[in-house]
Amino acid sequence: EGDVICVFSQYGEVVNINLVRDKKTGKSKGFCFLCYEDQRSTVLAVDNFNGIKIKGRTIRVDHVANYRPPKDSDDLDDVTKALHAKGCGVKTPPHTSSDSLSEDDDVPVKKQKGEVCS
Repeated sequence: EGDVICVFSQYGEVVNINLVRDKKTGKSKGFCFLCYEDQRSTVLAVDNFNGIKIKGRTIRVDHVANYRPPKDSDDLDDVTKALHAKGCGVKTPPHTSSDSLSEDDDVPVKKQKGEVCS
């Protein structure tokens, strides 16, 4: 999971990852579902990662219509539960008005109403 998050976080904050594993062996089945904080990150990842080779394997990156995070189970450790709850991308500091705008500049602020997963 960490390697996938590391690669995909260059396009935005990853808020959830579900690396699908075999229930008996625990070995990865070779695919995962990943949820970004916003739709723009999802579009960038699909546009830039679909069809590229990573470690000799061509990967397919696409949108999914109805993403559902995995149900939490009792066998998850505390770190995994925290990652599912909080996400795991780098937190950027909020933009302040003194950074590059004068007080007279009117800039519309787009409020995020929740996670957008694709």
